[in-house]
Amino acid sequence: MVDSASKTVVASGEVKPRSVRVVLMALMIAMLLAMLDNMIIGTAMPTIVGELGGLEHLSWVVTAYTLATAASTPIWGKLGDMYGRKGSFLTSIVIFLIGSALSGMAQDMGQLIGFRAVQGLGAGGLMVGVMAIIGDLIPPRDRGKYQGMMAGVMALAMIGGPLVGGTITDHMGWRWSFYINLPLGAVALAMVTAVLHLPKKKAQGKIDYLGAALLTVAITSTVLVTTWGGTEYAWGSTEILGLIVLGVAAVAAFLFAETKAAEPVMPLHIFRSRNFTLMSVIGFLVGFAMFGGVLYLPLFQQAVQGASATNSGLLLLPMLLSMMVVSLIAGRITTSSGKYKMFPIIGGALMVVGMYLLAQMDTGTSRLVSGVYMAVLGAGLGFLMQITMLVAQNSVEMKDMGVASSSATLFRTLGGSFGVALMGSLFTSRVTDAMVERLGPQAAGSVGSAQLDAASLAKLPEAVREAYQHAVAAGTHSAFLLGAFVAVLGFLAAWFVKEVPLRGAGPAPAEAGAGAGAEAGDAGKPAAAAPVAH
Repeated sequence: MVDSASKTVVASGEVKPRSVRVVLMALMIAMLLAMLDNMIIGTAMPTIVGELGGLEHLSWVVTAYTLATAASTPIWGKLGDMYGRKGSFLTSIVIFLIGSALSGMAQDMGQLIGFRAVQGLGAGGLMVGVMAIIGDLIPPRDRGKYQGMMAGVMALAMIGGPLVGGTITDHMGWRWSFYINLPLGAVALAMVTAVLHLPKKKAQGKIDYLGAALLTVAITSTVLVTTWGGTEYAWGSTEILGLIVLGVAAVAAFLFAETKAAEPVMPLHIFRSRNFTLMSVIGFLVGFAMFGGVLYLPLFQQAVQGASATNSGLLLLPMLLSMMVVSLIAGRITTSSGKYKMFPIIGGALMVVGMYLLAQMDTGTSRLVSGVYMAVLGAGLGFLMQITMLVAQNSVEMKDMGVASSSATLFRTLGGSFGVALMGSLFTSRVTDAMVERLGPQAAGSVGSAQLDAASLAKLPEAVREAYQHAVAAGTHSAFLLGAFVAVLGFLAAWFVKEVPLRGAGPAPAEAGAGAGAEAGDAGKPAAAAPVAH
């Protein structure tokens, strides 16, 4: 039937909104798998190194996963567009679970790194699959009401990950940090298989292998530059400069290849939409600020405020709760009014203020005050996190929903990679300089990599401890000032967003719940038949 008000076509069959809620629950489990993994593994890493050895290769356990995730993200999006969303999503879950099982069985560090790469390949399709399927099932106008659910999953992963990881490692062994994914993934697989029914697609062209390969090289070079720069190698070293040249060349070749491909892995025409391009930029900047904040806030509270590392996830509670509540409110308002332009602007302003306030923290800042500052940043992220994806998806045609979702996810991931790298380089440099200023040149290497927890600090002489605390405060000041500058760019970009009506406005409640949202690219274009969950 056709709702004349929304111009939305609903596939024939019995409408069961409850089934769609079951699908959404399965999607949230898959989203939790993707986000929880690194949080849990980070806590287990000391134990893993103790058993497997290979301390010199430790960083690759994370890097292999990150690289595989980032490189495969756009490819999963395109596969979903060409061959069907459900099949590609289920495949990504299976690959992720295989990688998890193999990682849990690893006998040495080399095997673990390789299996983590397999796991990362699957993870690249999890977030993209979740976002694209939600884009298929729910019209943009109604999608806002689910923002709080997605923000809640993110908060749960960030808060619960370190706690769950520590508990599992202490009581069940580090291998269960990987095995825990298996029952969760099995539940998601069963629920999606049984309830989700999307129209099957038949690809009209061949996979863009050349574009996929060039994009993989470009992403790999970028991630390695941000991961190794200033740590493994100096920024001016031959290795880093070579990776930069390789990345730039790969990007140029990729852009040329996409203009010739019949089915480009990332169609360049989606960037003709001003809103999509702006959301990609803002998403990059949000990732920059968020991942930098998540990394350095617990470090400040442990080193300067004496908090326990065991509860590092709880230290972020003010930011994450604020983000979740604001995201829920913004989503409800978007659903009821169809208006969204004000949210990127307000979110950008709050992100600037929050980052600037965090940059003012020093050794005398109380946990209450820092919690208020974090809440301000969290409110800014809450206005931006899901709105960027919503507007990006609303800016493209349904046939490009997968690549739009994957591109938005990729830019946020790359933003996080740049944020951690640049803020980290600035932080470490400032900590070293501050230690030298207070204790002399011999202090430069006295605290290792500037990553001491409260227990280690307590063992240092008082003069060294106080100098280190002041140095960490100076380092976080510099890092968050950089974050504030980046946030200003996001605030300015938000003013150029155009208020394009959200598709699917006004369907009957039953239709909205059942996934009445297979909409066309821009408002007013003809709509395609929508999927129905049975």
